[in-house]
Amino acid sequence: MRIAYARVSTDKQELHRQLDALDKVGYDKLIQEKFTGTQKKRVGLDTLFNSVRFGDTVVIESISRLGRKTLDILSTVEELKEQGVEVVSLKENLDTSTPTGQAMFQMMAVIAQLERDLTVQRVNEGLTSAKARGVKLGRPTMDKQKVKDALRLYDSGQYSVKDIIRITGISQGSLYRKIKERESKKLLSNIKDKLKETES
Repeated sequence: MRIAYARVSTDKQELHRQLDALDKVGYDKLIQEKFTGTQKKRVGLDTLFNSVRFGDTVVIESISRLGRKTLDILSTVEELKEQGVEVVSLKENLDTSTPTGQAMFQMMAVIAQLERDLTVQRVNEGLTSAKARGVKLGRPTMDKQKVKDALRLYDSGQYSVKDIIRITGISQGSLYRKIKERESKKLLSNIKDKLKETES
């Protein structure tokens, strides 16, 4: 089955351009939503994951429809691939079922890692400069056990973020940051494993 997914960020924006492009290539089911791509947790995206089955193909007008952040996009594509679902992006001419599409996906992963490394480098340079000027830095150390407990509650799916914050005492920002760090590590690990398989 070919499942088309279309998204714009606000109610004021229209989906016409995306739908026209998707109509030209055809699909069996359409999922559309109007919600910002900065949030990975979206009703439309959840519907997409609940709809796909092994052997299906997700068709999008542009890879940016899956999210605003490169790591979020890569994570979404990787999760679909793990379910045996391919992704076709019309604008980028990307098809993960082909060797060329796989190579493009791996290049995106490398670029995302480069962006992350450069960001870390700039932050470290800034910290070094600040320390040299006598600026006191650092945030309070987060209790590792609290983080583990928060992630365990989050993974159970039985608690809301609000409940987890109340139970564990960590902040919402800290929880989301730890979840993002874990997703990024898992994604990069999966990509490295696939690269090793390709080389062998």
